[in-house]
Amino acid sequence: MSNNKERHDFQAHTQKLLDIIINSIYTNREIFLRELISNASDALDKVRFELTQGSQVYQKDLPLEIRITTDDKNNLLIVEDTGIGMTKQEAVENLGTIAHSGTEEFLKRVGEKREGIDNIIGRFGVGFYSVFMVAKEVEVRSRSAKEDAPPILWRSNGKGSFEIEELEEELDRGTRIYVYLKDDATYFLGKEKLKEIVLTHSNFIAFPIFINGEKINTTPALWKEPKFKITQKQYEDFYKFLTHDVEPPLETIHISIDAPVQFSALMFIPPSSPLLFDPMMEKYGLDLYVNRVLIEKNNKDLLPRYLGFLKGVVDTEEIPLNISRETIQENVRIRRIREIISRQVLEKLEEMATKDQERYKKFWREHGRIFKQGYTDYKNRERFVELLRFNSSRFSDADALTSLKEYVARMKPSQGAIYYILGEGRQQIEKSPYLESLKENAVEVLYLYEPIDEFVLRSIGKYKEKEIKPVEHISEEEINKIRGDTKTPEEIRGVDKLISRIKEVLKDKISDVKTSSRLTHSPLCLVNASGDMSSQMQKIIQMVTKDTSIPRYIMEINPSHPIVKELISQLQDNGDNPEIDETICFLFDIALLQNGYVPEVSSLADRAIRIVERAWKKG
Repeated sequence: MSNNKERHDFQAHTQKLLDIIINSIYTNREIFLRELISNASDALDKVRFELTQGSQVYQKDLPLEIRITTDDKNNLLIVEDTGIGMTKQEAVENLGTIAHSGTEEFLKRVGEKREGIDNIIGRFGVGFYSVFMVAKEVEVRSRSAKEDAPPILWRSNGKGSFEIEELEEELDRGTRIYVYLKDDATYFLGKEKLKEIVLTHSNFIAFPIFINGEKINTTPALWKEPKFKITQKQYEDFYKFLTHDVEPPLETIHISIDAPVQFSALMFIPPSSPLLFDPMMEKYGLDLYVNRVLIEKNNKDLLPRYLGFLKGVVDTEEIPLNISRETIQENVRIRRIREIISRQVLEKLEEMATKDQERYKKFWREHGRIFKQGYTDYKNRERFVELLRFNSSRFSDADALTSLKEYVARMKPSQGAIYYILGEGRQQIEKSPYLESLKENAVEVLYLYEPIDEFVLRSIGKYKEKEIKPVEHISEEEINKIRGDTKTPEEIRGVDKLISRIKEVLKDKISDVKTSSRLTHSPLCLVNASGDMSSQMQKIIQMVTKDTSIPRYIMEINPSHPIVKELISQLQDNGDNPEIDETICFLFDIALLQNGYVPEVSSLADRAIRIVERAWKKG
């Protein structure tokens, strides 16, 4: 060694920590470049701060930039910046000690004068050592911004010690890191690979990044810019860059918050929802940045699941990371950011629903299926409820939408509840016997086409003090009130005898039989006996749980229907006629089909054939 060159052992336990960092902490080798670029950005922020303070800075006119160059012949990757640089002592402290952060020391030195250094993120002191995942040897040449500081050379293979010396040659201000790549890491010499890494992790660094002379990070971090300076086209271009969508976003949400937690966010509502093809929604979330450096793509903790249609970025300084920057420590700040984002997005949707109903309808058609999952967000329940939309019997158009507020405003004075019906489509729903009496009395019913709709309404329970219930659970008293009936309906002679006969024939297939005031055109219907969900929902739950049993429904019969009247008459004239029992079974099978259950097919077919034969003979 020369008199100037010094050899230092890493501090106690450093080698063990190096092994952990190289082999365990970082799960992706390309992270080393992100860390070197982040450190370079920190160094540039520091020198920019000194310049704004009027400090004496060596080569003060040097452009602030980061350059990455490759030397294929020597398997060498060079990352250099024109930042603050290091003295010999600073290099020993910052590069020779695990978990000793030069940035942390710098922040202590500047004290309260923090303006202009908000983008410093290297507070962990270990990011630099990720380079040894890919390097067999590393050289660091650095020239401090201090006028009288000589340039230095730091060298190590990461195996327990390092060498450091002052150089006599002149260097430009800043730091150059020479990474001599391992044989299995030479693919990092490829320009396209390097470009991919920069665009993925460091695209929004505030300083220009060049790879072999080409500027790579050309898209600005719009979320850091004041909103009044950004044009709509810039927002649209950024959205397309972020999502690769060819269409502009349906809505842009740009927020900058200082308290209770500091962060910026730029979010977009896409014009269509690819998440519909991802039922588990594994890809939802916002990209999390810490001072323009990507920490995690699709971070799910920043968004409630029902806002998972959003695309965008969140940038903050106030999230503590683990030492690899790869994961986020659980902390209250994440929850606060999530709460603020949820509130801001709901406010934007409220504004859209009020000022531009057609655009809100488009949002609902594309993202309503995801948004409905918000029924579990009790903190924002009132806002969520006002944003719900449903089709209803009021409209002839299956795509028309109404809010609960609009529905209640149209309710008849005699109507005591908000009614809904669940079905596979409008055509099927409108044939339901449950609607007959309500249709005749022009009572509006919400049409639900997806199982989650009923979960949502059952969870809400009431709106404006009005109970929300399925149409099949409307009581006879409610129907009479809607009709305006004040007298007891006339007792039909023989109906009790028919009810007894039905119970005898169907036995344990039903739970009860009673006359119905809801039916006007159908002979009978089956009603869920439990009363806590609709028959359709009960059927869906059975399908999910693979329960093939047929529930014991309450059968409601319409005494005014010709078929029921004929059955009553037949019982009075010839109670032993086997056709009575066969007709009862046939009607029951038809009602089961209406409720989505398949009765015993062979028996149903035989009954149908016999009934048709008798009808032809009588004709």
